[in-house]
Amino acid sequence: MRFFAEFTLSVNCEILRSLRSLRMTGSEGMTWGEEMTNAQTVMLNKAKHLLFWTLLIWGLMKKLTHLDKEGRAKMVDVSAKQLTQREAVAMGAVYMKPETLALIKDKKIPKGDVLSVARIAGIMAAKKTSELVPLCHPLNIASVGIDLNLNSKEQKIEIEARVKVVGQTGVEMEALTAVTAVALTIYDMC
Repeated sequence: MRFFAEFTLSVNCEILRSLRSLRMTGSEGMTWGEEMTNAQTVMLNKAKHLLFWTLLIWGLMKKLTHLDKEGRAKMVDVSAKQLTQREAVAMGAVYMKPETLALIKDKKIPKGDVLSVARIAGIMAAKKTSELVPLCHPLNIASVGIDLNLNSKEQKIEIEARVKVVGQTGVEMEALTAVTAVALTIYDMC
């Protein structure tokens, strides 16, 4: 928060300088509807932009749940949340040459059964997400499903990971991590 406070202070000082400069260039005595000079318009627009960015950053800082008041990383406290059934679905795809897709379909890739190994990699990755993503909560995952669809028309393997948990936080990161691991494994094996 200290960085943000200093940034906000410097931006607000810049806004005040812009407005003071606008006033000093002859804005006092102007009446509504009177045209401003180019310099006055530029200064007013500068002040508007600075104010906009200050408010935007202030809004983002207030919503960043993984930072404490000092701007340091922290894990979100979910202890007050009720246990609920949660599910997340993530999707991805790996594009490839038609020949490669045919080899995968026919299980003729020299490294082995690509789809089976990729499915296992996705399940393992979902279970290990909190070890890979620093601020993720370790979860007692109830289910991980990995669906793979060979799409010959678009020359790709479509990946869908569905992760379920009964817990105090969602499993979106676990589903995304599973899809990523599946895609990387497919690529690695081919």
